Amino acid sequence: MSLDIRINISGAKSSAVGPDHGVTPLDLKESARLIGSAHGVLAEDRKRKRHGFYDLYKDKATLTDVKRTAASFARFGFENLVVLGIGGSALGMTALVSALKPPYYNLLSREQRGGHPRIFVMDNVDPDTFSAMLKLCPPEKTLFNVISKSGGTAETLSQLLLVLDALESAVGKARVKNHLVITTGPSTGRKDPNPLLFVQRAYDAKAFVVPPNVGGRFSVFTPVGLFPAAMLGMDVDGLIAGCAAMDARCKHVSLAENPAYARAAIHYVGWNRLGKAISVMMPYSDALRDVADWYRQLWAESLGKQRILDGRAWSESGQTPVKALGVTDQHSQLQLYLEGPNDKLITIMDVKQFREPLPIPKVLPEMGGAEYLRGSTMAKLMNAECKATAGALREAGRPVISVSFPKVTAHTVAQMLYMLEVETAMAGRLFGVDAFDQPAVERIKVLTREFMGQKGE
Repeated sequence: MSLDIRINISGAKSSAVGPDHGVTPLDLKESARLIGSAHGVLAEDRKRKRHGFYDLYKDKATLTDVKRTAASFARFGFENLVVLGIGGSALGMTALVSALKPPYYNLLSREQRGGHPRIFVMDNVDPDTFSAMLKLCPPEKTLFNVISKSGGTAETLSQLLLVLDALESAVGKARVKNHLVITTGPSTGRKDPNPLLFVQRAYDAKAFVVPPNVGGRFSVFTPVGLFPAAMLGMDVDGLIAGCAAMDARCKHVSLAENPAYARAAIHYVGWNRLGKAISVMMPYSDALRDVADWYRQLWAESLGKQRILDGRAWSESGQTPVKALGVTDQHSQLQLYLEGPNDKLITIMDVKQFREPLPIPKVLPEMGGAEYLRGSTMAKLMNAECKATAGALREAGRPVISVSFPKVTAHTVAQMLYMLEVETAMAGRLFGVDAFDQPAVERIKVLTREFMGQKGE
């Protein structure tokens, strides 16, 4: 069995759904021309290290540091790992946990978890939820990983202040460093305004650095994602190998060889000519549901812009990313997708081999209506549902891109995430926007601080 994920764009072509809703050969030819020019720009950006996400998997020193630090903290036998972070500081790691750890992981015994801690990702400031976590995770039994590239994220700082107070009370200030790992941006000098670096010095805590040329939503393969992954016993070498495998495919300029560019072309034509204002990601696997959640931030925050790139006359751009889950949302959203406005481009993800095929027993043979299920497997049913959905969408003239996983492993999940990052970078060039900033989000941060009483902003 191949270890590579497979991407099939044929369901989004005019030959499958007609020229009014599918990409024509002429569309692909024009997209290939634009991508050829944009590829050179992105390649030069990569060479000059303007955008560092491409080569994170090659950073052996950081990977060694991550593994060594995880092993060092593992000796304390923590019951809990709590991640304090929001947005890109949480979504990528959450996707890895859902994909690579067993379902209901936190409910397993320590022995069943392989001696690894439970995981709690605190990606919001709901006081009820945070209070409940503090009660479930005694500070003396918990390692806290606080993540913020700027160090000044209001949500994360508020969480950290609560945690530091609890830690000092439980273990004493001198031992806080045994319960705290900081992941943030590099120092900018003696008067660095980054509060997390102040915290690091105050407690002599371990700190990981997020490279300055890597934005939060592209940071899953920095210590933002890799350190929690190592603490939880994930196959971090498999993640690195998956990135390398997809990078080899994404270095080609040809749409036939580069799945990231092929997907970018389909989305660009969908937006520019076909009126596809919505990009749906629908995995037929519970393990991949949070990959769709991670994709929502990546696509929305990267492409939803008013800024103009290279003088091209775009006033507004961006598709609205929507996550769905097969089979669940066949009974929720699919009616809309099939007979509602044809304004969606849908990515369906399937898994060829589940960890547990789960045979369906031949019980109650006298009961009618279940003959086709008895003696089969739940895995076969899941895949049949996926094929049925893809087929029904094509019959209804709805464009579909298929992504097939041989298995859900560190290697295949990393391929998917890396491909989507490269796709987003190329889509930014095609859509005419800077895919690596988020000016509107920054404005909200300023206003939040003002409403909380901060002066001088």
